[in-house]
Amino acid sequence: MRYAVRLIVTAVLLSACAAPQPAGDAPRASAVGQPSVQVTEASRRAAGEQADGTVLDEGDASGSDTGNDGAASSPPGEPMTGAHGGGSTTTAPAEVAGPHGGSASPTASGHAAPLPGTDAQERNAASSLAARTGTDADGRNTGSSTAQGPAGTSAPGPDAAPSGATTPPSEDPLAQGLPTPRDLKRLDFRGGEPRVPVRLMEGRREVVFSPRGRMRLRFGGPEDKVLDAAAGTRWTVRVTQGTPAVLSARVQLAEFRVADRTGMQAALESWRAKGLAVRPQVLGTVYGIAGKVIDNRRTLLLLDEVFTPEAAGRKQTELLRSHGAQTSLFEEVRTPSSAILEVRDESGAVVGLAQDRLDAETPDGAGFDVRQVEYGVGYDFHGFEDRTFRGALQLVVDRAGLLAVVNVVPLEDLLKGLVPAEIFARAHSEALKAQAVTARGEVLAKVGIKHLADPYLLCSEQHCAVYRGRTGEAASTTAAVEATRGEGLFNHEGRLVDSVYSAVCGGHTEDNDVVWGGPPDPSLRGRPDVIGPVGAQPLPANLERWLTTSHLPAACRLSSFAQPSKFRWEKRFTAEQVDSRLKKLGVGRVQALALTDRGVSGRASVLSVSGDKGATQVRGELNIRRLFGMLNSSMAVVEAERDAEGRLTGWLFRGGGWGHGVGMCQTGAIGRAEAGQRYQDILRHYFNGAEVAPIY
Repeated sequence: MRYAVRLIVTAVLLSACAAPQPAGDAPRASAVGQPSVQVTEASRRAAGEQADGTVLDEGDASGSDTGNDGAASSPPGEPMTGAHGGGSTTTAPAEVAGPHGGSASPTASGHAAPLPGTDAQERNAASSLAARTGTDADGRNTGSSTAQGPAGTSAPGPDAAPSGATTPPSEDPLAQGLPTPRDLKRLDFRGGEPRVPVRLMEGRREVVFSPRGRMRLRFGGPEDKVLDAAAGTRWTVRVTQGTPAVLSARVQLAEFRVADRTGMQAALESWRAKGLAVRPQVLGTVYGIAGKVIDNRRTLLLLDEVFTPEAAGRKQTELLRSHGAQTSLFEEVRTPSSAILEVRDESGAVVGLAQDRLDAETPDGAGFDVRQVEYGVGYDFHGFEDRTFRGALQLVVDRAGLLAVVNVVPLEDLLKGLVPAEIFARAHSEALKAQAVTARGEVLAKVGIKHLADPYLLCSEQHCAVYRGRTGEAASTTAAVEATRGEGLFNHEGRLVDSVYSAVCGGHTEDNDVVWGGPPDPSLRGRPDVIGPVGAQPLPANLERWLTTSHLPAACRLSSFAQPSKFRWEKRFTAEQVDSRLKKLGVGRVQALALTDRGVSGRASVLSVSGDKGATQVRGELNIRRLFGMLNSSMAVVEAERDAEGRLTGWLFRGGGWGHGVGMCQTGAIGRAEAGQRYQDILRHYFNGAEVAPIY
């Protein structure tokens, strides 16, 4: 009898996969002209024979390093490890669902655009956003007649329904018909806080998971077939007939804040004078939440020529040798990936198929256990671990045509599994609250910026923010998240601060423009991080003296969690090691190194290199550090070491701090909390007077 029921369920679900998709789902690669799907031994073998690929997702393609990038080689669970650099980008737009189901559509989201308008124009656009998204200044629904997209969100443009057409909102985001890939690129605020799609792992041939409560597994299709299952049952999803996405790429030369028209224009003219065709491209979103403005737009400077990813890599090498330019790749999806997903029960029998995506939820919010979650990809602590997660799961096809597991989780629950991975859970409660507020703002600041070629907004690794789900939660950090629920940092103009942080500032934080370029951010100004008056203490203007001063009353040195080897450090390289690391610069055997163009903390933004075949410069704090295997920081001096005969034998870096040094110093925040400061005061210090206020 059980076997017969299984056959009936399988047949029904197969028919759902084979059915044509509605016209409203046209953007989905598999939505039109979908062929019939048959479960055969051949298809099962095809799934088993696929190579087990892993998409490495480090920050190496980035021109910026926008968060805690301290001990990036630490194992999971160790605090202050996130290397939050930007990754490769695409032109796929991100969407943001408003508080009542309306989408706050981005003003600019990766589309080619002329230079941005004036600040006044931007403020006017932001102030009119509430009217366009159906909310007033307090986030209340004003009854806007904006057309609604597939999941009850407004979707202006080619995906919009005819004027006046609406879809009633539903309490269950997974119960609104067949979602398109664009649904994964949305923050959904309908529950009062955003639900964030976070990648747990990708590049898998199969995934095993179990619901901790009663489960609904949705297969999509016009009839929205559903499989109900009991708590504790084990399910396997396997990918078969996978086809990878076809990507193209442009070379990204620079990045500017959207308001920095002067800087972008100067860069355009400079590169055009070198004979290169370049163009600006706006990336990111601007949207409103309860009267607050979230704006993370920036303008990228791209080579106008389109390459294959392989050819783009060769072009990067050429630009590095000819102009000393460290660049990144701007990726675009030409053809989306596609695959059939097989669902198998505990006996291994196939009970249904889905095209490209499955949605799993536990209506009681119990969440899921996911077996063998991969972590630390590309690091020496790479491994696998069984983990437990709150929220829903989405099993989707990644860019390689393999399987990705995405956790769709409320932001506050996300923070409960994220904060303890970013700071010591045993730290003072006020420091934990400060970390919770900065992490909340960092998540929102990344919307529409990272992973736009992927079926999720963020990853759970150092590249975005280390997240272990319920497995990584701690009572102390959960209390900090709950105590600061919905709070973010806002500047005097009411805009969300890009609340970046690093592990150890070394006694002085740094200006954002020194580290990442672009215009100065008034909230991200470098300042001494000493407890008490600066007085006669030395400053990094005399870096040699600064680095050798003992007993500096720096918050990150006085903290009970301070590590002397991160506050001040030395790192040696042999001459051969440096020649090997800098070989791609094309200068031959290195004869001279110099760190210059320093900021207020002493961090260098230019490395000058001379060799027996030429000379060049490398620009960018992160680029310099990467050349030397993620140097602890660029708050450093470098000197040649020679033998008794004067022959060059190596190079010695002496420095301070661990990370880029912009924004909040995490170890310093602990020191300040231990000295009696509240989290609001800690954040006000590090972010130049910014105030804590509710976002939702």
